[in-house]
Amino acid sequence: MPAESTLAIPGLEHPAEIRIDRWGVPHVRAESRRDAFRVQGFNAARDRLWQLDLWRKRGLGRLAADFGPGYLAQDRAARLFLYRGEEAAEWAAYGTPEARAIAEAFVAGLNAFIGLTESDPSWLPPEFAATGTRPARWDVFDVVRIRSHALTRNALSEVARAQVAARGALALDPCRKALAPAHVPGLPKGLDPAAVPAAVLDLIRLGTVGVGFTPARLACPRAEAWRWSMVTEHGAVVAGEAAPPAGAPPAEGSNNWAVAPARTATGRPILASDPHRAYTLPSLRYVVHLSAPGLDVIGAGEPALPGISIGHNGRAAFSLTIAPLDQEDLYVYEIHPEDPDLYRYADGWERLHRIEEHIPVRGGPDEIVRLAFTRHGPVVHEDRAAGRAFALRTVWSEPGTSAYFGSLAYLDADNPEAFAQALRHWSAPTVNQVYADQSGRIGWFVAGKAPRRPNWDGLMPVPGDGRFEWDGFVDAADLPRSIDPARGFVASANEMNLPDGYPETLGYEWAEPWRAQRIAAVLDGQPRHTLADSAALQGDDVSLPALRLARLGARVLAGGEGDLGAALTLLGAFDGHVHEDSAPAALVEIWWAVHLRPALLGVLARDAAVAALLAPGDTETLLGLLEAGEPPLDGEVRAALLAGTLAAAFRDGLARLGSDPQGWRWGQLHRAHFIHPLSGAGLPGHDIGPLPVGGSGSTVMYTGYRTDSFRLVAGASFRMVVDVGNWDASLFINGPGQSGDPRSPHYADHAEPWAKREYRPLLYSREAVDAATERVIRLVPAG
Repeated sequence: MPAESTLAIPGLEHPAEIRIDRWGVPHVRAESRRDAFRVQGFNAARDRLWQLDLWRKRGLGRLAADFGPGYLAQDRAARLFLYRGEEAAEWAAYGTPEARAIAEAFVAGLNAFIGLTESDPSWLPPEFAATGTRPARWDVFDVVRIRSHALTRNALSEVARAQVAARGALALDPCRKALAPAHVPGLPKGLDPAAVPAAVLDLIRLGTVGVGFTPARLACPRAEAWRWSMVTEHGAVVAGEAAPPAGAPPAEGSNNWAVAPARTATGRPILASDPHRAYTLPSLRYVVHLSAPGLDVIGAGEPALPGISIGHNGRAAFSLTIAPLDQEDLYVYEIHPEDPDLYRYADGWERLHRIEEHIPVRGGPDEIVRLAFTRHGPVVHEDRAAGRAFALRTVWSEPGTSAYFGSLAYLDADNPEAFAQALRHWSAPTVNQVYADQSGRIGWFVAGKAPRRPNWDGLMPVPGDGRFEWDGFVDAADLPRSIDPARGFVASANEMNLPDGYPETLGYEWAEPWRAQRIAAVLDGQPRHTLADSAALQGDDVSLPALRLARLGARVLAGGEGDLGAALTLLGAFDGHVHEDSAPAALVEIWWAVHLRPALLGVLARDAAVAALLAPGDTETLLGLLEAGEPPLDGEVRAALLAGTLAAAFRDGLARLGSDPQGWRWGQLHRAHFIHPLSGAGLPGHDIGPLPVGGSGSTVMYTGYRTDSFRLVAGASFRMVVDVGNWDASLFINGPGQSGDPRSPHYADHAEPWAKREYRPLLYSREAVDAATERVIRLVPAG
């Protein structure tokens, strides 16, 4: 029999219950939709309270109140990106009249659980005691006005490209990031790229980074607070260091596909989803099942938001990947030589809008900070000596751009046309939505706010004097889509997937094509696709660029002695699978990531500063140049580059993995290590791993890693495969676990199966859920 308990919570209209199955999935049963979302909020706080509290405090700029002066700079940066428009317009923008009511119910549930912790602190997870803090209650507007947890782009890349251009090397910029469709970026008239410093990105990075804890930062004295205002390329907030180069934008990813009944063994559609984001502890996503009259949805969302964004409603299934449309622009302003509050606009001057805000600080008085805004957005850098200011224009300032909140509009959809109508109100992040329903229909839809730029391409910063303005947004009905294609499936992997001749310019910077090519090849080759096939494809570790590289090495370096000869022998055994147990895979990855790619950039750029700006380098472009073998990579130059770096990689492997190359394993290096945020700052013993994991940044099983340590940093923690119509046969995994509370049995129970590419049942019917229930929490109205 499952364990049972009863709790009274305020505001509940009728009794409800949470049934937790053996894999940690909460199945919420309520007698009204409003109660279902109220209980969802209560349950999210039960399992993820520390994560939720940090999410809110980070987004609102309220960290210093809990953690001291070392968080002041991050708080100030976060406040720049809050939504500051009309609240009524915000709620009206999401395509459902229930938007505010749902958020109110969800927040009431969150606050009800926080109320339990106030009367009985034993409900608090241990992080609060370790930091001497308490969770704060939420306001309903907090749910949507925090924008900076979203993924938008491409300000970081604009600055990197400007810095490359400033060194006269714009022709080399495709080595940093390839553009598609083929396009040569131009220098906007009036822009001096040398006037765009790397420091312009400091506040953007700081306002969007997660929360990190170190003893030094927690103990930071007030006098040194503003030293904590830099973010490293790996996302850590640091003190007293120079800003990192602009570099490449953070890894974004995801795969999804939907296969039509004519192409499946069951005669029903199959939908698969594995969204990629940074690996965190707890994971970004949380799986929940919400049942009430007129509502029966299951799947994953972000724990701070009501509803789900990836899952199914018993009639239709849906999932999303990032469609990397360009939603940002950096503006450069001339400042009045006699008044730093005036910036040039059109034929005159406009005044900066400056506001003061009070940031509470633990152990001392509030800090008063000044924030500045132009007509385009928040000022992220001022250089008064040079008479310039920089502001970021982003869709975040538009109503309805809270990340993923728009998914509420499609929870009831049961045909592609209704799903498409709901997506008219989706704004951020820009996504590829994939759909399948039990009638057998499938579809793919691009959704999100896509700015129209009538006179520039969005690839460089532009003067803010009025000559470069957005002309509204591409109409949602005009964004690409495909319903019931003859091919028999739809799929996306963040690649350039605009149809031939598509008339709108949505962006030029897409993910490299490897995952999309592999997915299409596998699905095209399976006339009777099964659920197991989808699961296997999500765990597919074939790297197309690694295979091409190994073949190039074998062709160009036909023979060798010593380290080179041993390396070529090992390389000859590489079959393209970057499996955790593969020795050749370890060599190929070490060769490319640590030795060949950096050396190749050095040959191409010749200037070390330019090579650093191009790093880590676009694999599609660089591999193509190597294969072409044209100057400066012709003849002996290419052969010497390949031979020297391959021999060096082999010696590196000996040092890292031991003297017997046949005993090397990629998983010895490439490991998932889920580190608790407080691991080094007062709460040790709750890390998970390290776990050997296969794949790479070029495989369908995307597992991006740091090249200094090979530790995984980004990929799919959540995976789902849905048997559309036979819902109880569906599968999922959510590594490292459903719960964020270290005391929970579901804190780490998904970690090892996740690393091994295993799945757990995603149960939906009442009978199946009841049979798998381990715990029942009954909820009754308080009073």
